[in-house]
Amino acid sequence: FPMTAMRLVCLDLEGVLTPEIWVALAERTGIDALRATTRDLPDYDELMTHRLEVLDAHGLGLADLRAAAASLAPLEGAAAFLDALRARAQVAVLSDTFYECSGPLMARLGHPMLLCHRLRVAEGGRIAGYALRQEDAKRRAVAAFQGLGAHVVAAGDSYNDVAMLARAEAGFLFRPSGAVRRDYPQFSVCDDHPALLDRIERVWSTLDDAAEQGVRHETV
Repeated sequence: FPMTAMRLVCLDLEGVLTPEIWVALAERTGIDALRATTRDLPDYDELMTHRLEVLDAHGLGLADLRAAAASLAPLEGAAAFLDALRARAQVAVLSDTFYECSGPLMARLGHPMLLCHRLRVAEGGRIAGYALRQEDAKRRAVAAFQGLGAHVVAAGDSYNDVAMLARAEAGFLFRPSGAVRRDYPQFSVCDDHPALLDRIERVWSTLDDAAEQGVRHETV
């Protein structure tokens, strides 16, 4: 890479590094309506509106969501994968989760940089709403990193990751649902962390070669 270039990997959280927090809440409470995720619904506001309505209907709040998150461990192999990436590049986790419930998982992953959203919490711990960090947050974060001179490789599993993958120099789907895989065949699919690490390293090798050729061309 030229001296001005930085290697950066942007990763989704749930589905790539950890299990789904809302699915864990569904399993703890027996409420199947909470199983829906961004792997199922492309419209994030529709999904969150549905979730908050279900929470209200069953008298659930922030404490229940936090307990579900605290019960989870990273996906098998995720921590080692993240450590391997950090030895080679900068890493940013771009997620549509919330700071108010993601703390335990971040601790178990060694506190990588996390860019996500905020919950609006009312008296008694009722979740009254949510606030996006910004609209189209994942894609805009990648664009901002690129504006700082970074070469970005991204990986995610859901509909809400597609714009991030498309904006990056290279993007990969990690264990996507059948629907996401079908709807976005332009993205390569990786089914385990070693395969994803291998694909990322191959992208860097290609970019390194291109940068070296550019330097040689300039010196001729």
